[in-house]
Amino acid sequence: MNAETTQAEIERTTSHSLLASTTARWFGTAAIASIGLVLGGYLLGDGLLRAKEAERSVTVRGLSERNVTADLATWTISYSASSQNLGEAQAKVRRDTEAIEAFFKGLGFPEDALQPTGANVSSRTNRGLTTYTVRQRLALRTNEIERAQRAVAQQFDLVGRGVFLEEGSGMSYTFTGLNDIKPEMVAEATRDARSSAQQFAEDSGAKVGAIKDATQGYFSIEARDGDGGGWGVSDSPYKKVRVVTTVNFSLD
Repeated sequence: MNAETTQAEIERTTSHSLLASTTARWFGTAAIASIGLVLGGYLLGDGLLRAKEAERSVTVRGLSERNVTADLATWTISYSASSQNLGEAQAKVRRDTEAIEAFFKGLGFPEDALQPTGANVSSRTNRGLTTYTVRQRLALRTNEIERAQRAVAQQFDLVGRGVFLEEGSGMSYTFTGLNDIKPEMVAEATRDARSSAQQFAEDSGAKVGAIKDATQGYFSIEARDGDGGGWGVSDSPYKKVRVVTTVNFSLD
């Protein structure tokens, strides 16, 4: 074996060793990358599954209604008198005021239940003749709801006494105890929402978990029987309080 043959064999051996080493490193890198992709895919899939499970929820609405009776009655009584003589118009309004005060006194209201809230005088001239109109307003404010209802029922007695009530003279009933019943109604609406959520959960094979978030709607107070008041119609003292809450429950 000469020196040239020996050198060629050495080069071939070295080349094969380098190729084997490179191939081994490539396969090792590919294997690590494959394992990383599989592991990453698993972790990503598991993470998405956990996120999906965390997003499982149901949003429902709960209702609470309560019938109440107003505890405050207010009645603004507007009346007027017109004459070409200002003194006569004023005198007529004074007589009307006395008749109104006597009317409420006869129904058992205390004197301070009726208070003046304003007066004004206007004039209109037509063909050289001036007509004066004197307007007066009195306000009744009372917590005696039944007595107020009797007053409304007999208001046309004032017409018999010569008092002509203007448009807008109507009784208004107000319920002022809303803050006292708010907590109970919110709790009731929340229970109603949970009941609806439980029905949904049973249908989907899940269980209702904790509240994720909730929104309380506005409280509304309306006439129970649909009497909204207006000219010639008295407001109703019988009210319905209503609230709707929106609740988002997690599902387990």
